[in-house]
Formats: sequence, structure tokens, C-alpha cells
Amino acid sequence: MPGSAAGGYTVTATITVGTDPYGVAVDPVAGTVYVTNQGDNTVSVINAATGTVTATIGVGANPDGVAADPVAGTVYVTYAADGTVSVINAATGTVTATIGVGSAPDGLAVDPVAGTAYVTNVIDDTVSVINAATSTVTATIGVGTDPYGVAVDPVAGTAYVTNIIDDTVSVIDTATGTVTATIGVGTDPYGVAVDPDAGTVYVTNQGDNTVSVIDTATGTVTATIGVGTYPDGVAVDPDAGTVYVANYGDDTVSVINAVTQTVTATIGVGGSPSAVAVDPATHTVYVASRGDDTSVPSGGDGAVSVISATRTPTALTAHIGRSPHRSLTLTATLTASGRPLSGQPISFTAGHTHLCTRHTGTRGIATCVLTAAQARQAARHHGVIQATYPGNTTYQPSSATATPST
Repeated sequence: MPGSAAGGYTVTATITVGTDPYGVAVDPVAGTVYVTNQGDNTVSVINAATGTVTATIGVGANPDGVAADPVAGTVYVTYAADGTVSVINAATGTVTATIGVGSAPDGLAVDPVAGTAYVTNVIDDTVSVINAATSTVTATIGVGTDPYGVAVDPVAGTAYVTNIIDDTVSVIDTATGTVTATIGVGTDPYGVAVDPDAGTVYVTNQGDNTVSVIDTATGTVTATIGVGTYPDGVAVDPDAGTVYVANYGDDTVSVINAVTQTVTATIGVGGSPSAVAVDPATHTVYVASRGDDTSVPSGGDGAVSVISATRTPTALTAHIGRSPHRSLTLTATLTASGRPLSGQPISFTAGHTHLCTRHTGTRGIATCVLTAAQARQAARHHGVIQATYPGNTTYQPSSATATPST
């Protein structure tokens, strides 16, 4: 079972943003989070490391969806009221272009590999394709009735669009710009997210409080999972094997184990959560809540809840010894709650020089026998060796040092 699905979760911070936040997006490369605030026509920029709002960008009226392109360093924002999309330069925090699309644009998805952005136009029943380099619409694709959500699989070259009136998902071949399949899902499908590694698509069905799981290889629904009331946004953390669903109707987030396709946790966040995004680098979850007097510190404004998986502390000890052949041998023992952890990577370094990485065995011990050259490198740093365990979504990181005297 993925570690984060097996453990607990905690809301580690609540960050006040603008009024009536609607969408949220993460740039894992820059370590920033973007939130559209419909009530005051702004985008809040959050520093993921500090959990603070570092900038507030004035944009158009009633901003809706938001998506970040970490490769191009841009952020896209939709405006249903006037049928446009803003392009924000992430480095300067300024709007550099305004692009006309269809009627009532809402959902956004970026393909950073192809350098394109996809926008759902609710009234037109179309999807606009934007060229990131030129900030122009290069194609308009007809889909189902009232398309809202869109997600892109850059590996397979496909895009998935939820059609809320048809109770379907349109599958677009991004190379040809054509709809290649239409898949029936639950009632009133809205949010959509793709797990490219597992070949699955998750769709929130607001009308029946479920999530449909689509197998991308067969184009069929392989599971239907009951979640909270009025599920809205959905996000996938592929490495952790978890899926997060923002339930607008009951102020919760459902956590789905991607392997077992079951809900393993329900997290209370308050404030009518409408959107959710995951930072795959840190496995941190960001949930935009539209605001109420009980869950949001400022009362009137909205907030972003920061959720992290609860991780078990670890302990690491290191030792320098000699093998029977007189070679210098490094060992490290990793435990959690007093029990050995097997199959975990331990890195051994001398100063800034990496010596080796070994995995722990059944007794939690990792062993590295140094070559003569590596032993000389260690001697340059007075023989001090650093052993480091990076941690994962289940266990906290830890480190230890060893010297020749020990």
C-alpha cells in the first residue's frame, strides 16, 4: 500500500488568500502555489516553503480556473464573464497577454511537453487549444454539452474533458485535435485528473457523490468510488499512489488509495472546498476553500488548507569498521518505533563527496565497503562519514555521523 494512503493526515496550515477563491494550481519547479480569487479579481501567490502569500496579482473580473506551466514559467487564468484567458509571467508577476477563447471558459490544463494549454468553453461546447510560445488559439475542438473540467496526459498525448450535461468524458488526441472516444461516467461529471504512470483517469460526479475511475488503455470505467457530498476538484499524486477529492458540500477532502481504489481517509477542511492541487515534489496538498466564519481566520476571505501525510519518525546510527580483508566498511542501522526498516536507501558521504548508496536489509542495516580511493577521500575529511536517509511519504528523514574513533 502506498505510504501516504496507509498513514494519517494533518492540516498543517491554513493560509488566508483573497475573497471567494475558486481555483488552485501548483508549480513544483518554482515551489509556488497560485489561487484565483473571484471576489476581489486577484491571484494570490503562495511560497510553498514558507506557507505565506508573497504576492497578490490584479487580474480580470471574476477569475475562474488556473493552471501553471513550470517549463515556460507562465500561469494561465480563465474568465467566464468575458471569454478570455490571461497569461501571467511567473517571474515578474505581471499579465503579459490576454487571449480570446470561447464563451464562458472555465477549466484549464497545461501540456508542458508540447507547449500547449487547453481551455473548456462551457457555453460553446468546445475546447480551445493555446500555443504557449505565441499565446494564440491554434485549434477549437467540439466536445460534449457544457464541458467543465479538463486534464492532459502528456505521455500518451491525450486530453480528457468532462461534459456535465451529457454525463460523459470526451477523449481528445492532442496530436490531431480530434475526439477519439466518448466515455459514459456518473451523474454531472465535473473535475478530472490523470495518473499517467498508472494509466487511470479520475472523474468527480457531483450528481451522485462518486468518483469514476477510467482505464486509459481500454477507455472503460473500472471502478466507481463513493466520496463526500458534491465532489468538485480532484488531484493525483502518482508517486504516493493517492488521489484527493475536494467535497464542496460537506467541507471535507476524500483520500483515495490508487491501488485498492478505496477511500482511506476523510479530512475536514471547512469553508466549502472547491479545488485541490498536489505538489508532487513534496507530496503536499493544497485545498482552496471559498470561506465561512468558522474555518477561515479572517471570516470574510477564503483560505487554502495545507495537508500533509503524517510521517513516522526514524532513527539512524552509523559505524566505521574493518572487513576481514581490512577494507574500510561503513554500516548504518535504520529503525522506526524501535523496529528495523528494510529496503530503504541510505547514502554515505564524506564532506560533499558521495561515496555510495545502499539499501537496508531485513535487520535495517545498510553496508558499504569502500575502495582504497574512497577511503583516501574520507581521510581528507578526517574520516568523518555522514549517513543520510531521505525519508518518504510514510517515514521522516534522518541522518547520523560516524568517525574513526567509533
